[in-house]
Amino acid sequence: MTLLLQRGFIGAVLVFLVAPLFVVAGVSVNRPKRLLFPPDGFSLKWYIELFVQNEWANALTNSVIIAMLAGLLAVAVALPLALFIWSRGGLLARALFGLGIAPFMLPPVVSALGFLVFWISVGLYGNILATIVSHAIFLTALPLVAISLGLEEVERPLIEAARTMGADRRTVFRTVVFPLIRPYVISGFVFAVVLSLNEYIIAYMVAGFTAETLPIRIFNSLRYGYTPIMAAVAVLFVLTAAVVFGAVAFLGDLPRLFGAHRSEEP
Repeated sequence: MTLLLQRGFIGAVLVFLVAPLFVVAGVSVNRPKRLLFPPDGFSLKWYIELFVQNEWANALTNSVIIAMLAGLLAVAVALPLALFIWSRGGLLARALFGLGIAPFMLPPVVSALGFLVFWISVGLYGNILATIVSHAIFLTALPLVAISLGLEEVERPLIEAARTMGADRRTVFRTVVFPLIRPYVISGFVFAVVLSLNEYIIAYMVAGFTAETLPIRIFNSLRYGYTPIMAAVAVLFVLTAAVVFGAVAFLGDLPRLFGAHRSEEP
């Protein structure tokens, strides 16, 4: 009986979580230009409109560009920082790690306000470059944590053996360290990209209406009414996140990437 109750509870939780997604997916295939559920007819024209209408297509392009470049920049900052923390240790390393994750730990509105004041003061408010850099700084914590977890898996004797054989630091990193942490670097990158695609507050505070992303476009469109295109965007976001994290889980150790420690083997 206890097992049956447990399964019933888990099933109820799953239904509670999936039901809103099911409703949004149904709304996105409505034939009329209204938010109806159950859908009135079936049509994929709203998904097509997302790529055809200039306003939505431009917002989609901006979102992809910002997310990809911000993810790359976040990894470019996090990788050497994680290597320094791993190799040196000590109080300075802990302070740098805390500094690296601090923007992500703060409420997004606080970070967004700081970015807003900074970019206004340097005259780059509303520039897409400002949004890319702001997202990269805010999301550096994700690749930093992922890469740091990967570096913990690198065995020190491998490094010592490579140096004993005459390899310099660059060679050790290229041939020993990086191949071992590559999955963590990729995972940190995709985590940053997915969150950048969905981020609204910082993008709105830094770019405003000049570099409109999809989340900003959705909120701006709410002033003129509700259309199924919004639901189509939401479905694409959910599918993108599911595919990306599913690939990470299939190709790597997802629990480990989220901080779970492997049990010690006897």
